[in-house]
Amino acid sequence: MSQTLMRTFLAMDGGNSKTDVVLGDGTGKIHARARGGPFRPQVTGVPAALDALAETVARVRARAGVEGPVERLSAFVAGADLRPEEAALQDAFARRGWAREVHVANDTFALLHGGSPDGTGVAVVCGTGINCVGIAPDGSVARFPALGILSGDWGGGMDIGTLMLWHAVRGEDGRGPRTALASAVAGHFGLPSALDVTLAIHTGALAETELRTLTPVLFTLTSDPTARSILDRQADEVCALGLSALRRLGLDRTPTPVILGGGVLGAADPYLLGRIGDGFARQAKAELRVVTEPPVTGAALHALGVEADVAVRELLLRQLSAGAALVG
Repeated sequence: MSQTLMRTFLAMDGGNSKTDVVLGDGTGKIHARARGGPFRPQVTGVPAALDALAETVARVRARAGVEGPVERLSAFVAGADLRPEEAALQDAFARRGWAREVHVANDTFALLHGGSPDGTGVAVVCGTGINCVGIAPDGSVARFPALGILSGDWGGGMDIGTLMLWHAVRGEDGRGPRTALASAVAGHFGLPSALDVTLAIHTGALAETELRTLTPVLFTLTSDPTARSILDRQADEVCALGLSALRRLGLDRTPTPVILGGGVLGAADPYLLGRIGDGFARQAKAELRVVTEPPVTGAALHALGVEADVAVRELLLRQLSAGAALVG
């Protein structure tokens, strides 16, 4: 394949569990894609994280037949929660020489670009954790540290699963109301009781991170008052983040896209989305949109640029949707 493809770009979604890399061009055509391991600069250090990513980039380049730097690189990655972290990663990516123009940002921005054609609005992501970002038409940015409980965060799969187990155990031993969560949580892990789940985690027989897999169970229990209270809290947290970002950007009284995504919100549970919709409707003119495409789609749209016409963007989206699972 020619190495003089028109306006080639690299798009990256680097998360704590995997990294997706796409190479495309200004016509909207995807030439190669690959999936690599986790991108965790906060654990391995920035140089090691970039070294691991370089292997995936090399595979994509080889498949596309592209040598030398591409025109643009858009990388939305974990470990860029604070501006100094983002700046350090921006410099590190630029030094690799993968592209002439480099843009690095927190991975939540990929969701925003994946759901808003011009990249403005607010995005709330709920996966293992929760985060929110916003960009106003004038370029102003709203963001949060997203460091968990230490920075005031609650929400996402781990928090939900942990609270489900908390209520389940208390319902069993009488400290709390009886709840369907007890049998549901135990059954999900194939154990006799919710307390057995706790003990399995305590002894190491069950990884605590597996609690994040409980969220789909919660969606089946909306008739249970205790389970419903967890979904209500989740909806309140999504609204608190999104409304705060809208107000800080001066957009709460202007029709503005609010993009919802991640494993929890992408499941589009009717009860949860209904509560979220009601919360935004009372205090803002938000236009809620649920995005289920892989985050690398937002990175690719950003790399393509807002100047790309609708047909080009639609071509890109069709290709990425057709091959959502990036492998090897």
